[in-house]
Amino acid sequence: MKNIWLPVVLMLVLSACSSDNDAPASTTPPVEEAIYFPDNGSNTWQTKSIDSLGWNTAAVAPLLSYLELKHSKSFIILVNGRIVVEEYFNGHAANTPWYWASAGKTLTATVTGIAQQDGFLNINDKVSDYLGTGWTSAPLAKENLITCRHLLTMTSGLNDALGDDVSATNLQYVADAGTRWAYHNVYVKMQDVIAQATGQTWEGYFNSSLKNKIGMTGAWTNTGTGDDLSVYWSTTRSMARFGLLALNNGNWNGLQIVNEVYFNDMATTSQNINKSYGYLWWLNGKESYHMPQTQIQFAGSLIPTAPADIFMALGKNDQKIYVIPSKNMVVIRMGEAADEENWALSGFDEDLWEKISAVIN
Repeated sequence: MKNIWLPVVLMLVLSACSSDNDAPASTTPPVEEAIYFPDNGSNTWQTKSIDSLGWNTAAVAPLLSYLELKHSKSFIILVNGRIVVEEYFNGHAANTPWYWASAGKTLTATVTGIAQQDGFLNINDKVSDYLGTGWTSAPLAKENLITCRHLLTMTSGLNDALGDDVSATNLQYVADAGTRWAYHNVYVKMQDVIAQATGQTWEGYFNSSLKNKIGMTGAWTNTGTGDDLSVYWSTTRSMARFGLLALNNGNWNGLQIVNEVYFNDMATTSQNINKSYGYLWWLNGKESYHMPQTQIQFAGSLIPTAPADIFMALGKNDQKIYVIPSKNMVVIRMGEAADEENWALSGFDEDLWEKISAVIN
């Protein structure tokens, strides 16, 4: 009998050991890393190593060499708000301001949403409700078709071929509002609308409603072209702060700066003409797009080499804020034109994302 039961006992013991070894170490799901926000008024910013993310470290040096070669001033990658890459090139420094160019359009769109939630304006109102009639040289009936939303979506119907001047004589009728998409500096009239609606200067309201709340530095500088056409200048980290706000759907460390419904609308296709445009934000991964200064529709995504869910603030001469929700990432590039002067988009976007993708994938 002893010889019969001994193998049975051994089998039971071995089975129990095997079960213990095969069991998962833990049934608790991994805790997702909380998003980090740098303190206002502080130069301290948490970092995260490339190794900890499992990225391809061998591809980092080629990326940075390419950025330097392409006349970059600065470059930052954030993941969950933490700095993973921060580099300065060609004599630029962390405390040196640089211009946002048209990437700053997204600041205007964001402050418009804040002014709307504060009850000062409604983007579906006519622009002339705030600025009075005669702010363009279009026939009155055509001018009265233009809403604030048309300014935010580049569908005012005003002539985009007359340069940067946004004085009334230079804002001429081409098509009914909402029927034509054209990249045009007339968007800056939203700053005048906000000033009139709030009873403050544009910069004063911008500072109190957005800039100061997220700890940005910088200032608006008038270009001297037309009336009220100004460009924002700041450090690269200030641009990164705004990108981090965008990544977190308008929320800064628990404070909802701009309500999430408006923010989602801002970063979503805003009209049926240029599917790759929201409220002054560019959108990747759509079925078609228009380029600045053309009426041609191109098939496919803006940047095929980049994640499809990117939304972007893009400025003249390759000023870039890329927001990538699927990767909890923000990427900033400031500098001179990578190849040649351009309005906002260029072939540089696609080439740059080939090199970024080699690092992060």
